[in-house]
Amino acid sequence: MFRLTPQAAAQIRAAASNANATEMALRVAAKRDANGEVEYAMGFDDGNESDTELSADGVRILISTHSAALLDDVELDYVELEPGSFNFIFVPGTLAASPKPAGGCGSGGCGGGTCSKPGNA
Repeated sequence: MFRLTPQAAAQIRAAASNANATEMALRVAAKRDANGEVEYAMGFDDGNESDTELSADGVRILISTHSAALLDDVELDYVELEPGSFNFIFVPGTLAASPKPAGGCGSGGCGGGTCSKPGNA
């Protein structure tokens, strides 16, 4: 099941408020690229009947049927990558249970996670 950390939820709620998107849900998406790596995205959106809707820490989350399998056992976190530089990271599977990454989110960094900000889906 897709998870959201309390830090990520707080930042998403703040971003929704700043963007006047408090009535919208956070759509989380994933797809496999030509090299087989998973690319993640997220943004505020309205749902449709085929979406799976979750709720975590006061955030409504939408996941399409196309993304569901790739987002199973993924955690969305909001971390300080460098002093004063915070960003969202997607942490797949067993990496979510490990200590948080100390490095940045370069190409394929963070255990295959990709950094993103709400609104980039």
